[in-house]
Amino acid sequence: MKHLPDVQASSPEIPLNLTRVGVRNVKKLVELARKGGKRPIVLVSTFDIFVDLPSSMKGANLSRNFEAMYEVLESAVNTPFYEIEELCVEVAKRLLQRHKYASVAEVRMRSEFIAKRKTPVTAMECQEPVVIFAEAKAFREESGGCPAEATADAARAKEAEDRREGVVIRKRIGAEVVGVTTCPCAQELMKELAREALKKQGRSEREIEEILSVVPIATHNQRGKGIISIEVDGKYKIPLEKIIGIIGESMSARTYELLKRPDEAFVTMKAHRNPKFAEDCVREMALRVVENFKELPDDAVVRIIQINEESIHQHEAVAERIAMLGELRRELGCNSEEAGSLAATAGCTEKEKRQKDVRN
Repeated sequence: MKHLPDVQASSPEIPLNLTRVGVRNVKKLVELARKGGKRPIVLVSTFDIFVDLPSSMKGANLSRNFEAMYEVLESAVNTPFYEIEELCVEVAKRLLQRHKYASVAEVRMRSEFIAKRKTPVTAMECQEPVVIFAEAKAFREESGGCPAEATADAARAKEAEDRREGVVIRKRIGAEVVGVTTCPCAQELMKELAREALKKQGRSEREIEEILSVVPIATHNQRGKGIISIEVDGKYKIPLEKIIGIIGESMSARTYELLKRPDEAFVTMKAHRNPKFAEDCVREMALRVVENFKELPDDAVVRIIQINEESIHQHEAVAERIAMLGELRRELGCNSEEAGSLAATAGCTEKEKRQKDVRN
């Protein structure tokens, strides 16, 4: 066959480096293995795949992005992947192998995962959709890597292997979970109205306080969406189920696809006894991240977002915090051990609330 011109490799009219060149919204079927011989998890996933482009090249050969992804997905049959971020890492490394001119490769993956839950009172099984996402960046080391240190730790050995190949890895993993929040401000307003109405009936202060302590006070509700992502070096592993659990426990109450009447009463009572602003949810998630990820380094980057779809307004309430894990530890005024006792106290309080809700 006659040699065909490689237009992408030609010089551009304007010699300028580009940060990202690639493809977005590529849908693929991904199979994740599970330990213990369980059936694999099958995800319909969306990928974004990029490399940087030097000023000397007109364009990137995008077919190589697909080739790298297909290689990794096919090889997963023989060498299974257990985490979505590790899948992204492998694709990013293959991209650098195929795009010799690139110094950075970036892979993003987003999927909807179906989590199994039990309702809080009747313990009926139901399914809840959770959005999970991961990102990996592979940086080419101009020095050609560094020698590996002898170690028995598999994660450190893998990092050393990557560095021998002249590659440095950063990865990010996160989840989006839907829950319920109730407004503290409106609830206090309704409590004052109830207090005035009870006074007009001739109730004593003691009677009023007793009534208000056992009767749920009305407020407006929101469907809330909590988002947490954590970015670390390639050697660290982040259990996705921990992130999902933290988000769910940091709102006023969880949501369930199926609720019988006792379950519905429990969730409604819990939500109204645990009112939270979007700001409260973010702070709660931050505390739980510090407590649950003691093994992560201070330079781990944590991003926390809470989005509440207001019921009596047409806007959304949003709160966000982006910080290194070390910053959160210092701001909370505790090291990882002290954070554990703080979160344990918070968990104890939540347990007492649940017990009280059941009794009432």
